[in-house]
Amino acid sequence: MAAAMGRGKKLQERVPIRRTAWKLADLVVLSLLLALLTHHATSLLGGAGAASSRLAVTALFCEAWFTLLWLLNMNCKWNPVRFETYPERLSERADELPAVDVFVTTADPELEPPVVTVNTVLSLLAVDYPSGKLACYVSDDGCSPLTCYALREAAAFARLWVPFCRRHGVGVRAPFVYFSGSGAPEHRAANREFLQEWAFMKNEYEKLVSRIESAEEGSLVQSDGEFTEFLGAERKNHPAIIKVLWDSSKCTTGEGFPSLVYISREKRPKYHHHFKAGAMNVLTRVSAVLTNAPVMLNVDCDMFANNPQVILHAMCLLLGFDNEVHSGFVQAPQIFYGALKDDPFGNQTEVMYKKLGHGFAGLQGIYYNGTGCFHRRKVIYGVAPDCTTHFNPKGQFSEIRSASSPCCEELKLKLGDQKELIESAMSVVSGDMLATPVVDWSNRIEVAKEVSACSYETNTCWGQEIGWVYGSTTEDILTGQRIHAAGWKSALMNTNPPAFLGSAPTGGPASLTQYKRWATGLFEILLSRNNPILLSICKRLQFRQCLAYLVIDVWPLRAPFELCYSLLGPYCLLANQSFLPKSSEPGFSIPLALFLTYNMYNFVEYMDCRLSARAWWNNQRMQRIISSSAWLLAFLTVLLKTLRLSETIFEVTRKDKSKSDGDGSADEADPGQFTFDSSPVFIPATAIAILNIVAIAVGVWRVVMATGAGEDSGPGIGEFVCCSWLLLCFWPFVTGLVGKQGSYGIPWSVKLKAGLLVAAFVHFCNFTSVPSKH
Repeated sequence: MAAAMGRGKKLQERVPIRRTAWKLADLVVLSLLLALLTHHATSLLGGAGAASSRLAVTALFCEAWFTLLWLLNMNCKWNPVRFETYPERLSERADELPAVDVFVTTADPELEPPVVTVNTVLSLLAVDYPSGKLACYVSDDGCSPLTCYALREAAAFARLWVPFCRRHGVGVRAPFVYFSGSGAPEHRAANREFLQEWAFMKNEYEKLVSRIESAEEGSLVQSDGEFTEFLGAERKNHPAIIKVLWDSSKCTTGEGFPSLVYISREKRPKYHHHFKAGAMNVLTRVSAVLTNAPVMLNVDCDMFANNPQVILHAMCLLLGFDNEVHSGFVQAPQIFYGALKDDPFGNQTEVMYKKLGHGFAGLQGIYYNGTGCFHRRKVIYGVAPDCTTHFNPKGQFSEIRSASSPCCEELKLKLGDQKELIESAMSVVSGDMLATPVVDWSNRIEVAKEVSACSYETNTCWGQEIGWVYGSTTEDILTGQRIHAAGWKSALMNTNPPAFLGSAPTGGPASLTQYKRWATGLFEILLSRNNPILLSICKRLQFRQCLAYLVIDVWPLRAPFELCYSLLGPYCLLANQSFLPKSSEPGFSIPLALFLTYNMYNFVEYMDCRLSARAWWNNQRMQRIISSSAWLLAFLTVLLKTLRLSETIFEVTRKDKSKSDGDGSADEADPGQFTFDSSPVFIPATAIAILNIVAIAVGVWRVVMATGAGEDSGPGIGEFVCCSWLLLCFWPFVTGLVGKQGSYGIPWSVKLKAGLLVAAFVHFCNFTSVPSKH
């Protein structure tokens, strides 16, 4: 295939990343973890007292978990690879490029303003790819006439914007980025004609933004006939609304742009809408009966195309392997624009992508991250890789069918019996990569509404074996696992400049809300029949890929272990006991060496990724905060759901950085400072901050007042270091305790609840304490 598409030249190259020194460091940390486990096991076998035995067992249990986590990380990072792509080698074969359907999802016009969505859509409409082979579908789960109006206005602006970008080779094609500078691009300054056109385009964009921001929902519905379908529509109770805002097939000029379709799927109170996964499945079906592109790209509404050749890069990976099993989907890293310096909230995940992401790529493939991903439609339909498509020397796609290739009747049972949908599915499954899209869309709108109805998925395999998988708020990880379990592989696409850029949440509430949502979905996966262990045993998920998935899937399970371990230090100071070797004992060097080596390892990882020491510290600090707050709350939420005492709620994070999580003026003054609200997610972390202050104070008081008679059983320097380290990690909560009320201060309701938890823990410590002799 690569030879045919690139005339004898490879479209992609798989390059192993050497990490010999890192492997040695992995083994050093592992050996120290095992040594610490051995020390605690020896102390138990040596006949320690009852109180010391309980502490040793608890520490041993937690440290065994940390050792398992380290082994999982070692497995994932052991054989990293990267892919080089050569899009220029596709330039002569544009007529053989497959069509692509682009999906953009938005759910709330308040948290995800229409202007943000419009910029994402405009950047995608203007990418370097044949316009007739692109179609953009926007899913609006908020059923907002404002979003629909904004997209209609964007379509009008795109008639000017797309040709302008292509004529002048604009690098970043999201207007808000392109026009963010104070003047025209310097390299064009000498061209008077360009300057005039640039000024005109900027003025038109400003008018577009003004129209969108000044539009009112009520007046749109009442005065504009195009929005009468929204009249009386409620967000969770309305019929399907589908509008073709631009049909590229009717463009008579040479400089057209891709088709644009607005979709708000039907919602009824008695049907579960399955959050984003449900929206993606509707987009898949609607696009199937309209354009039926064999490749689908999905992006979040805030992830604009930052590289105009992004689709060509993806095609190098989708078409560049001799066997398409190696590229069931192609994932671009999630990178953020306008990110706060030094990542104060630990949500940019840059090191995670560079270290774990490349490691995943060296196994069965990178995980699906929910945005910036190119899927083969046939893979989403559940087709096994046994039925693969090859590219023959004559430049034509040919299919190798197998017994597992689904027939028409099987597709009806799985996809539903809608005629046009089955016909389009048969075309894709048969390996037709150059399918001709529907010319007259007007006859297909009612069909599209039919397949976007709430009841369409009843008695089908949508959300199970077909499409985006239901049962978790992290439908991306779950769907990626399902694809890998079918035997497909995936590829990580790294481009320069980055393919997509998105908006990272800022402030304490938004960051922790996002991590809570992710962790909730991951724990749901672990407790379901789709967990990677079962998929590895029963299906075709490779064993090492299963272990790699567990690195991410166990995020919420880390919370109880890390919380338990973090309480050992305060407990020892309050109860006058110890769980670590004293400085005078031979075993003291083990936890000390482990503490220094582990933190140095992580520090060097950040330096290797060209990040600052401050970024390293912020992420270390946030790791402790997230574990004891967002992950812990997610763990409890899913447990309550499992016991049928609660339901999972999908929480959307704010995408508009101009609006804060708390007090607007405060956030504008220092957007990198931690902010708080009355959410329960802040209670455990606040309690830990208070507890460590109390524990250190009690421990210091005992040291000052002690005469030395109780030194052997009491805490040592190790416990003081643990509490001091935790206090440094939770320092934003310490400052929040004394901060003035508002977004920078912890609300009194949170302080009170945290104080009650601390009082209960101190009372427990008093029952089990060893009295000091002085």
